[in-house]
Amino acid sequence: MKKEKKKLLIMIPAYNEEKNIGELLDQLKEPEIATVADVLIMDDASKDNTRRIVLDKQLEVVTHVFNLGYGSGLQVGYKYAVRNDYDYVIQMDADGQHDVSNVMRIYEKLTTVDENGKCPDIVIGSRFMEGSETFPISNVKKLAIRMFRFLIKLGTGKNVLDPTSGLQGLSRRAFDFYAGYNHFDDKYPDANMIMQMLMLGYRIEEIPAVMHARTEGVSMHSGLKPILYMFRMMFSIIAVWIRIKIYKVDVGAADEEMVS
Repeated sequence: MKKEKKKLLIMIPAYNEEKNIGELLDQLKEPEIATVADVLIMDDASKDNTRRIVLDKQLEVVTHVFNLGYGSGLQVGYKYAVRNDYDYVIQMDADGQHDVSNVMRIYEKLTTVDENGKCPDIVIGSRFMEGSETFPISNVKKLAIRMFRFLIKLGTGKNVLDPTSGLQGLSRRAFDFYAGYNHFDDKYPDANMIMQMLMLGYRIEEIPAVMHARTEGVSMHSGLKPILYMFRMMFSIIAVWIRIKIYKVDVGAADEEMVS
C-alpha cells in the first residue's frame, strides 16, 4: 500500500540521545501530528542506541558515518525534504526541550496568510514572548542573546526576540535555499542564519513556545562552549552582513522562483 503523501516533515538532528528521543518520538505519533507530518531523524554518528530506538519506532533515520555537526545534520534534512517534495519543515531538538505542543502552532502560523497575502518563510518558536513557557538560562546565554538581538537589529532593522531558538518552521522557499551549496552554516547555524535570511528578504515571524529543561544527557553548549560559541557567532553574524551588504552574495535569492 502506497504511503500517503504529507506536506510537513518534522526533522530532528540527534547525537547520543538514547535517554530522551524515545519519549519524544512516541509523542510525535499522536494522531493530531501524525496525520499531517512525517518524521525524519538525522543521527550524527551516535555512539549509543539512538539509531536503534528510531528504527524500533519504525521511523525514517539518516545515519552519518562520522560526526559532522549539528548544522550538517540539519542540511541533510533540508535536502531530504526537497528531494521528497515536502512543502514545510519543522526542526526540533532530540533532547525533549521542545514540547510537541509547539508543532501544530508553528504549522498553523506557517500556513496562515498575512494582510499582504503572504505566508512566513520562517517561524521561530520563541522563549521570550508573552505566553512562552520555558526554563531559566545561564547569564552567559542571556548576554549572548542580547548581543545577537542588537547585531540583527543593527544590520536589518528587525527585532528578533529569540535568535538562538532551534525550534523553527520553514516554508519550501526557505529550506530549498538552505539546501543549496554554501547557504547554511554546517556547524552552528543560529542567529547568523536569521541575519542572513532577513537581509536576503525572507519573511520571519516569532510565536510563543513551550520549552523544558534537558533532564538527561549533555548539551552541546555545556562547559566553556557557551563562551566560545558566543564569540564565534558574533563574528559569524558580522561576516554574514559583510558578505551580503558589501559583496552582494545571494542578494535577490528571496525573489527567485524555486528551481528544485
